[in-house]
Amino acid sequence: MLHRHGPSGPPLILVHGGPGAPGSLAPVGRELAGDFRVLEPWQRGSGEEPLTVARHVADLQELIETECPGERPALLGASWGGMLVLAHAAAYPEAVGPLILVGCGTFDTAARARMKRVLAERLEGGSEGLKARIDAEHDDPDLRLTAYADALESVYQFDPIPGAGESGPVDARAHAETWSDMIRLQEEGFYPAAFSAIGSPVLMLHGAYDPHPGAMIRDGLRPLLPRLDYREWERCGHEPWREREVRDEFYECVRSWLHDEVNHE
Repeated sequence: MLHRHGPSGPPLILVHGGPGAPGSLAPVGRELAGDFRVLEPWQRGSGEEPLTVARHVADLQELIETECPGERPALLGASWGGMLVLAHAAAYPEAVGPLILVGCGTFDTAARARMKRVLAERLEGGSEGLKARIDAEHDDPDLRLTAYADALESVYQFDPIPGAGESGPVDARAHAETWSDMIRLQEEGFYPAAFSAIGSPVLMLHGAYDPHPGAMIRDGLRPLLPRLDYREWERCGHEPWREREVRDEFYECVRSWLHDEVNHE
C-alpha cells in the first residue's frame, strides 16, 4: 500500500518503524507535503515466505524505480525504518539522496543492553516482565504486540501531544520474522559493516528520553558514515513529531536540512 502526500517538489520517501506497524508516519507526510512530493509506503506484511531484510530492501528499491525514475529521492526512516533506510542505501548507494534517521534502532549488543537497562528502570519488572503479563492476557499475537506497544507509550514518549499518534494494522509475524533476520545479519557481522558503502549525507535525529541510546548508536555508525550529522533534543522521546516541545523544531530541522542537501546535489 502506498500513500501519497503532496503533488510536487523533491521526492521524499517515509519508511515506517515496527517492523510490522505501518501508518505512524502519516502525520509527517501531511506536514511535509507542502515542501516535498512525499511517498509513504506500508511495508510488506507476513505471507507464504518468511520476511527478510533483503525482501524489504528489494521492495523499497522497486518503489524508487517505479515512482522516482531518474531521481535520487531523500529517505526518512523512523526506528526500524531508520535501520531499513541504511540497509537499502548500502545495497543501492547510487539510488538515493540524503538520509534522515529518526530514533534509529540498535546495531550492536552493547546498545541493546543499554536500552534494556533503561526500560528496566522505567518499567516495573522490566520489559520481559511486561511482555510476560501481556502474553498471559492475549492469545492473538497481533493483539499482544499492540498491547505491548500501548504499554510502552509512557516510557518511549516524553510529553506527547494527545491524539497525535497514528497507526495501521499491526503484523506481529512480520515484526518477528524481520527483526530475527536483522539480528542474524548483525551477529554474522554484515551490519553495520555494510554501511561503509553509503555515500549519502546522513542526519540522525534523536530524543534524549528515547530508550534507544542515540549517542551510542551514533558512535557506532560514525566510522562507517563520514557524512553523518547528529541532533538530539533533551525533552523528547522516540517520536519527535509527536512531542509537544519539539514538534515544530523537528519539522523545521527536517525541512532546512533536506533543502540544503537537495540543493547541493
